Amino acid sequence: METFSRARDFIRHPAFEKERERSLVSLDAEIRNGMIDPPLVSLLKGFSDIPYCFTIQCCYGHFIHEQQPDEHNLLPLAGYACGIRRVQYRIAYLALCIRETGPGRELYRDLEQITRIDPSYIQFGSPDWFWKRHVNSYALQVEPERFSTKDSVELSFAEALHVEEIRDIFFGELFRIRDDHAQGTMAV
Repeated sequence: METFSRARDFIRHPAFEKERERSLVSLDAEIRNGMIDPPLVSLLKGFSDIPYCFTIQCCYGHFIHEQQPDEHNLLPLAGYACGIRRVQYRIAYLALCIRETGPGRELYRDLEQITRIDPSYIQFGSPDWFWKRHVNSYALQVEPERFSTKDSVELSFAEALHVEEIRDIFFGELFRIRDDHAQGTMAV
């Protein structure tokens, strides 16, 4: 997310259906090949059922430290409290392309509201790299605001614990929003 920027206004997107179809095929292959962080598989499958969006990229967020050097680590930090001072954090995020429709705008507003969980640690915007590939692309990320343009940062253990807590609440809200939209509470 090296080029994270404010959320942009919707623009006309005639290629939305073609891009969505390609994205769904790609997502299916990535899931089959184990390329998606396991805690996100059902979230992404659920977003696939929403006809006015498609996912572009995501990451569950990884905490890497001397006792857990695996860069794809999914284990909670709490078990490592003794002796760890610094943690390398690879950001948690979800990037989607949203169709400009009434329900699409409602999804946009719902996603934007997630920042209220902790505005100092959750950002909503339109990263340049995604927008260049898919107009009407929006991303939510969990990261200290002072590092909002970085993919990976070093944090104190105490701050990493806070980020982990926010990340878990963040994904809980994304599951709720996905369910609300996928179950047809938002008319297409």
